[in-house]
Amino acid sequence: MKKMLLILALSVFGFANAQKGTILVGGNIGYTSEKIDREVSALKTNTFQFSPKVGYQFHDNWTAGAEFVVESSKTNNGGLEGKANNFKAGAFVRYTMPLNETFSVFADLGAGFQNQKIKTNDNGVFLSESKADGFYAGVTPALFINMKKGFGLNFSIGGLGYETLAIDSEDVDYSKFSFNFGKTVNIGISKNF
Repeated sequence: MKKMLLILALSVFGFANAQKGTILVGGNIGYTSEKIDREVSALKTNTFQFSPKVGYQFHDNWTAGAEFVVESSKTNNGGLEGKANNFKAGAFVRYTMPLNETFSVFADLGAGFQNQKIKTNDNGVFLSESKADGFYAGVTPALFINMKKGFGLNFSIGGLGYETLAIDSEDVDYSKFSFNFGKTVNIGISKNF
């Protein structure tokens, strides 16, 4: 099933805007806000993400390189507050298809290692701290708008993802599959040199 989703994503989003032998430098900024109203209290989570990338375009349509993600989130559940910092480092491969001189669509497949640190407070009183390590993988389709000479804007509204975390302070293994089209917005810039 996962292989079929990957093949489908790569076949739907294809060709390159830059030329073979160029270096891609770019990054995205993302923000997610989620609120769940309950009878007792409201659960609210805000997440900010920055994800730079550097890659080499080894074919007119294919780019491979390194990606990094720094993510910070804050959850408030009445007086109970949680803060999480997440760091991801891995590799990506991108397949790009130009629609015309201005617009291209692409799909990024990324995978790597992640580390997370979580602190919990109750009305300002420290409760706990935990650390976790794991892996991640994801496919993100996006739109590229060429502004001038390979410099442009990237827009995406979600993707497919899978991640695992093993929490050190507890005997807990966490895994998550996400299909979040329309729930997140990422805006980024990129430049081919």
